Amino acid sequence: MPRDPVRINLALQGGGAHGAFTWGVLDRLLAEPWLEIAAISGTSAGALNGAALKAGIARGLAEGAADGGRQAARESLEALWRQVAGLGALQAAAWIGGMWPGMGGLVAMAEQAMPVTPAELASRVFSPYAMGPGWRNPLERIVRRFDYARVCADTGPRLFVSATNVRSGKIRVFRGAEISTEAILASACLPTLFKAVEIDDPATGRREAYWDGGYAGNPALFPLFAPDLPDDIVIVNINPLWREELPVTPQDIQNRINEISFNSALLRELRAIDFVHELIADGRVERGSMKDVALHMIADDDLMNRLSVRSKLSATPLLIHELCTAGRAAAEGFLDRCGDKIGTCGSIDPADYYG
Repeated sequence: MPRDPVRINLALQGGGAHGAFTWGVLDRLLAEPWLEIAAISGTSAGALNGAALKAGIARGLAEGAADGGRQAARESLEALWRQVAGLGALQAAAWIGGMWPGMGGLVAMAEQAMPVTPAELASRVFSPYAMGPGWRNPLERIVRRFDYARVCADTGPRLFVSATNVRSGKIRVFRGAEISTEAILASACLPTLFKAVEIDDPATGRREAYWDGGYAGNPALFPLFAPDLPDDIVIVNINPLWREELPVTPQDIQNRINEISFNSALLRELRAIDFVHELIADGRVERGSMKDVALHMIADDDLMNRLSVRSKLSATPLLIHELCTAGRAAAEGFLDRCGDKIGTCGSIDPADYYG
């Protein structure tokens, strides 16, 4: 039976090539005519996914598409990841180091054969600034192809892109006309691989340097608390919050450090949301005076636990295809289990994640 439309917000994590999992999730959600995406907050790969989705919907709306731009958004996301797969195949040495196919056992085999690739070793010894003025971020040619008139358009979902100010350590959220090639590159700027991206900041009146947004918000949830946005936030999580096995190898230790670092801001926001839930439930604040967020999460921690930081940097066509397929399956499972809660109540308890 057809459902009445329900508006949701999307919060899209960053995680390199693992962002292809998010592509699969979005592709499946866009197939549901009753789900209306009101806003997107994205970091790093989540920012790229958000820009592609927004541009596609805006194009569909401009062309008068009967589906509200859903199919155009799916096509835009597919085009993005085809380019990323080509980048992984053609510029591995410059961007991602060794190119290892597949996931799970294949990734483990590669790491056993060569625990540290030359590119990984170089990133621990050399600064990206040592590569000279002629070096360019290979992501740039992909990000510049976005139609920014549509990415920044007033039509379609609102888009928020986060980056980390290098000097202050604070988050900066780009929105509307502020979103540019430089803003998205800043959101995806891993400092061991890329030079900081410099962007004028009207708040400080100076040119500021930015690194990956994951350090300060992965993704930032607070832009989605605006009163005119829906209560429901669907988080697409691609950095495992839990790992059962204790990391003991240098690679596993570094991988877990990265995961914890890139989840810390999200966990702080989940704690704040839970605190507001308690205030409202106890009657200590008037209902409606604060945002009563309904949280949902789409993830596949079993899959992500079988992967590592190596696969985040391995944008091979096979890995991207497998991750996209897994994302579609995860979204399908989420809709089966929790679809009836969207628009009614949250399907996760934030205390289960930070406590």
